[in-house]
Amino acid sequence: MIDKKIFKCLRGDESEIALVQEGLKIDIRISKIYEALFTLEEMREVFRHALPAGLDDSEEERIDEGLKRLERILDEIRQQKGNRLRYVSDKIELRTREEEFINIDPIQAGGRLTLDARKALIAYGDGYSVCDNCLKPFRLDKIKKPPIDRFHDELAAFLGMDEARVVPGARRGFQAVVSSLVERGDPVLLTSLSHYTEFLAVEESGGVVREVMADENNIITADRIAERIEEIERKDGKKPVLMILDHFDYQFGNEHDVYGAGRIAKEYDIPFLYNGAYTVGIMPVDGKKIGADFVVGSGHKSMASSAPSGVLAVREEWVDKIFRTTDIRGDLTGRKFGVKEVEMLGCTLMGAPLLTMMASFPHVKERVKRWDEEVRRSNRFIETFLKIKGNRVLSEMPRKHTLTRVDTSASFDEVAKTHKKRGYFLTSELKKRGITGVFEGATREWKFNTYGLTDREVEYLGSAFIDIAKKYGIEVEA
Repeated sequence: MIDKKIFKCLRGDESEIALVQEGLKIDIRISKIYEALFTLEEMREVFRHALPAGLDDSEEERIDEGLKRLERILDEIRQQKGNRLRYVSDKIELRTREEEFINIDPIQAGGRLTLDARKALIAYGDGYSVCDNCLKPFRLDKIKKPPIDRFHDELAAFLGMDEARVVPGARRGFQAVVSSLVERGDPVLLTSLSHYTEFLAVEESGGVVREVMADENNIITADRIAERIEEIERKDGKKPVLMILDHFDYQFGNEHDVYGAGRIAKEYDIPFLYNGAYTVGIMPVDGKKIGADFVVGSGHKSMASSAPSGVLAVREEWVDKIFRTTDIRGDLTGRKFGVKEVEMLGCTLMGAPLLTMMASFPHVKERVKRWDEEVRRSNRFIETFLKIKGNRVLSEMPRKHTLTRVDTSASFDEVAKTHKKRGYFLTSELKKRGITGVFEGATREWKFNTYGLTDREVEYLGSAFIDIAKKYGIEVEA
């Protein structure tokens, strides 16, 4: 049996942290809330197939049945009893990770939907839902209801740039810029820590990747960028036609000298694409202050939006090139589509991904102001984590981001060598304590992200790791 004190703690009734020893009992109310939501959706479905004149007798009967079922579910929620719902529909399991666990998955933390975004998802889930009022000139960024046109303007201002578009993920932002600027054989400056999608964008355009190596601390410096540009110009006979630099990389979550990169880009007259996949939406970003020509962000990584979603913002001098409109014409019909933007393939982000981004945007604008608090919590957890002998942080210290890479080869991996579950013992122990997001089976090098956790959750998280270490005889600093 699990101590009742544990559940009081998790509900907030106790100030101290209590840890689960034999497995966490999942609150049945979570499943029941989903069941209630699905019941309401079934009732909504009746209206979707009814005539405008109103419901007929059989439809009214279905609504009445739904209300009775809903009343039963609400009673079960009050009494905390009933059977657990496991599937949304055939073979699609119910996803309750965010309700049942503290989730420290490195790529999911900044993409959790806000309450308003979840409401928007319900209302705008249909495929072309945002196109109800798409009038001339028949382009996504010109739609006024919902106010998508205004959102684009606000997005550009939020990023300190002149014009913005929404795109299906950061990778499509890279693709739009690279395909506009890079010809076959052109050198493009990436780094030894660049995301693979940047490489693919260059490959698709026929460009050639030239990397800047990180220093001994896994940091990209302005000096190294300048030295590499000089070297490329000597060897290739021309400078890179584009430079792409991640502000915080996905491997270590280290901060790179983007301001220095902006200065170097201007000095060598090289267009600079700022990759803000792990910054735009969680910390303040001003593209012009950085010296960027292009800012790319990820909606589903850092802007509390449904996937796939992202943003691309550009300076005024690049608007006509990146957001060029089509000149193509049909040879037989003479058809032309002049208002459609080539790199956007006409329109980009329709329906739920866009509306969840819009619904979350007011919250995103506020939360970036609290970035220092998020970093403080990250360092607070790291301080506890390092009390376990053998634990190491591979990212720069102190942490400047909530995404961190760690090495537990000399601690938890030593346990894994003899444990019957091998490396899976750690994720198993964490799940018993209501924690998820660590890569299954990882006990050597792995990543986590504390973004969005409260002080209370960070304290619980640290205590959980300490408890697991003590359980398996790993020395813990007093």
